[in-house]
Amino acid sequence: MLRYISWLIIAVLILPIAGGMILIIPPAFGYLPLLGGDAISLEPWQRLWHTPGISRSIGVSFATGLATTALALIVVFAFLATFSPTRFDRWVNRLMSPLLSVPHAAAAFGFAFLIAPSGLLLRGFSPWLTGFERPPDIMVVNDPFGLSLIAGLAIKEIPFLLLVSLAALPQLNAQQKVMLARSLGYHPRIAWLKVVAPGLYQLVRLPVYAVLAFATSTVDVAMILGPNLPSTLSVQVVQWFNDPDLSYRFLAAAGALLQLLVTGMTLVTWWALEITVARLFLAWIRRGGRRGGDRLIRVTGRSGMVMAISLSGLGLLALFVNSVAGFWRFPSSWPANFTLSHWLAALPTIERPLVTTLVVAGLAASIAMLLVLAALEQEQRQNKPATRALCLLYLPLLIPQVGFLSGITVLSEMAGYGPSLPVVVWGHLLFVLPYIYLTLSESYRQLDPRWAWIARSLGSSQAGIFWRIRVPLLLRPILMAFALGVAISASQYLPTQLLGGGRIVTITTEAVALSSGGDRRLIGVWGLVQAMVPLLGFLFAMLIPKLLWRRRKGMQGA
Repeated sequence: MLRYISWLIIAVLILPIAGGMILIIPPAFGYLPLLGGDAISLEPWQRLWHTPGISRSIGVSFATGLATTALALIVVFAFLATFSPTRFDRWVNRLMSPLLSVPHAAAAFGFAFLIAPSGLLLRGFSPWLTGFERPPDIMVVNDPFGLSLIAGLAIKEIPFLLLVSLAALPQLNAQQKVMLARSLGYHPRIAWLKVVAPGLYQLVRLPVYAVLAFATSTVDVAMILGPNLPSTLSVQVVQWFNDPDLSYRFLAAAGALLQLLVTGMTLVTWWALEITVARLFLAWIRRGGRRGGDRLIRVTGRSGMVMAISLSGLGLLALFVNSVAGFWRFPSSWPANFTLSHWLAALPTIERPLVTTLVVAGLAASIAMLLVLAALEQEQRQNKPATRALCLLYLPLLIPQVGFLSGITVLSEMAGYGPSLPVVVWGHLLFVLPYIYLTLSESYRQLDPRWAWIARSLGSSQAGIFWRIRVPLLLRPILMAFALGVAISASQYLPTQLLGGGRIVTITTEAVALSSGGDRRLIGVWGLVQAMVPLLGFLFAMLIPKLLWRRRKGMQGA
């Protein structure tokens, strides 16, 4: 059975995505007999191009993807160029996993509460520095150029790119390469950029593309931080899809197809930029400069990373303060009094979405973990890398969600499965499985094979080696990958909304729905609950190995 596991994974995940993308094409051209579309026509596209502000929506989506990815990548590479085993760098490394676990919507809410005209940051500098006695009439959140959206996404994607880069670095022998370059007179940071950065980028290229695709087509973060009237293209597509007037389904299908084209155009533009930057980089290497720009690299890396971590932490603090704030008049830095009334009022309505969130996340992460462990175990038994077909696992991360989820909705209806919990779990599995595989694969492959050799010499079976050797030694990485899977599932908005048909309510769908309202206290409660679910998962993932192996110190860090 294990020999077919790779193809089983492909069948379970990729075929529905391909089917969803195919099924979105006919309604995009007016053909959907169930809704009265009996002939192919260009009417949906004509309606799309006559939608007010559609060109601006496309432009903002395109620019957001490029700017977010470039900003996050520059900060991460500049920081890695200055990385050393100091207390600050170890502290940054420890904070990355908890920050990565915070759902995008919760991080966006916290960032909005920070930078808003009446937010925590401006209150801290008013009136003694700014002179403001009342909130200024400035559109910071939801600005028409998407600057707050770019900043919020970049802050959230920096931990992800840093973690995948740190995981890839051991494959490059970076320290030896830097030492060799230093012997030729290059400063350490310049040496790192010239001899390590090109190889590292090749290893993290796929995650970079995933960040680019997500930033171009995000829905929940764009609804919270992005521009309105017009909103980004992905937000408009979801609004059309959820419109009570079913004729908008044709417009939504055309918009989803357009979103695929916009994301594809963004990826092609990034690829062209890669070629341009590579040529400029090669010219810079040939010039032989050994120290120029060193200080700029250090300032960019350190200050950018400190700012990203600080804003993430302050965002969580802003969520907490708003959730317990009583009367809070501008420009006071803190509320006049604190109260639990907002929590007490929200608790009766939180229970059901919270249980649904935990059930869906637990099922999706468990199924994904079983599939990933089976695939990695088969790889070890065959003693060769996994089939290249498993690279298709990352396809859900590179294709805009609105580009195939609406098609999967039609596919599930055709198969006789309406909006239900199993369909939502299946939808979450599309996004949870790639992250678990990406997180666990390197730890599984780097496990010393001599443990298995010793067990085989003592007569242990392959199954015995898996359960008695590999699982105990890899318990910590397995639990961390499972916790990440729970975090990814808990943050999914669009799969829950579309595949659940509005009937499956989770913490994320409720929190995003509240973004259109103005009750910051209530948003703070729901945003904080959303952030606490994955944080608790990572806490348990760190504590369980310590409790199980409390008498085996070497096993706790395995």
